[in-house]
Amino acid sequence: MNTSYSDFFSLKMYSKEVYNHTEVKIFKFERGNTGEYHVMIRVTDNNLTFHQQLESVSDVYQEIIGTELKGCVAVIKRYFLSDAANQADEVLAADSSDCAKSIIQQPPLDGSKLALWIYLMSGVTTRLKESGLFEVASISEKKKEPTYRHLWNASAHNLAANSEYQTRLLFNEYIMQLAQEGCKLAENCIRTWLYVNDIDLNYGGVVRARNQVFLTQGLNHDTHFIASTGIGGRALDPCVLTQMDNYAIAGIRQEQIKHLYAPTHLNRTSDYGVSFERGTRIDYGDRRHVFISGTASIDNKGQIVFPRDVYKQTLRVWENVEALLHEAECTYDDVAQMIVYLRDNADYQTVGRMYKERFSEKPVVIVHAPVCRTGWLVEMECMAVKAIENNEFDAF
Repeated sequence: MNTSYSDFFSLKMYSKEVYNHTEVKIFKFERGNTGEYHVMIRVTDNNLTFHQQLESVSDVYQEIIGTELKGCVAVIKRYFLSDAANQADEVLAADSSDCAKSIIQQPPLDGSKLALWIYLMSGVTTRLKESGLFEVASISEKKKEPTYRHLWNASAHNLAANSEYQTRLLFNEYIMQLAQEGCKLAENCIRTWLYVNDIDLNYGGVVRARNQVFLTQGLNHDTHFIASTGIGGRALDPCVLTQMDNYAIAGIRQEQIKHLYAPTHLNRTSDYGVSFERGTRIDYGDRRHVFISGTASIDNKGQIVFPRDVYKQTLRVWENVEALLHEAECTYDDVAQMIVYLRDNADYQTVGRMYKERFSEKPVVIVHAPVCRTGWLVEMECMAVKAIENNEFDAF
């Protein structure tokens, strides 16, 4: 149950410019032994070369983990690039940090060549497992051993013949990786991200493969699916038609997981032939995590709301996400980061202004990435964290 937690945790959010041409926004949640931090770094001087922008972002990150977030370790980094074919190799060469690294061409719409989101934690141990998954373990005060093992994976891809085969192989490989960790897709996977090269052409194959794999794993309309974002994005190699990031939790109990539907605002995705959950809530003994899938301007009949009007679609996206957060007993105050996808670059002036007016202090990035239905002009995903007290479950 929820309780007064003012004495137990610290939550703050702020933005600052570390250097003249780089802005940093940080969300902090600190409670017990484990703190969580979301950092968004963006370049403010678009006249810099890519090398200079990458160097600046890297310098700022190093300064943060040496001062403001000293003692924290990165769990996942996501690089949003303007031109992966000419930039991804340099990112890989420059970033030797030991964490899950997601690198995708989704150009930041502020005109910069890259933006970086980092999710960090304190009070945890990390290591790359033989399975290929990156493990983050929190140590229980009572048991003196890991209660939960958070398993991250990023930039998974292959070069099969088409998007359907690539997606099927991605999930099959991931299922085997989870099995090595004593986990199952249906019981332990919490979140996936699927980046689809030329999404208008290739998304159909992704949907068919995911539907088929999920059926074999006991994931269906009557059980549950997995929170997900399926969005346009390109990898370094143009032959990669589907790239996947994913997150699972070893040690989680099924009663800790609740899927979010917001039926007053949204329909079940299976109504129109796809298989993902609108959102997922995870309760620990000391905190609640909420993962909101990519959410667009849709109603509870599955229809696009406000066609061709990005301003009104953005308002509807906010309303839909708010309904999902409300079902999780959270608000926008609990949101730690937001990623916003626009189909049309020209809509950035409108949408960027809206987010700046309402969410000026949030770690937000707005990128160019077509949504899976052509009529959706804008989509948003987010993560939230809230302090709770629940004696049924172990602390995070």
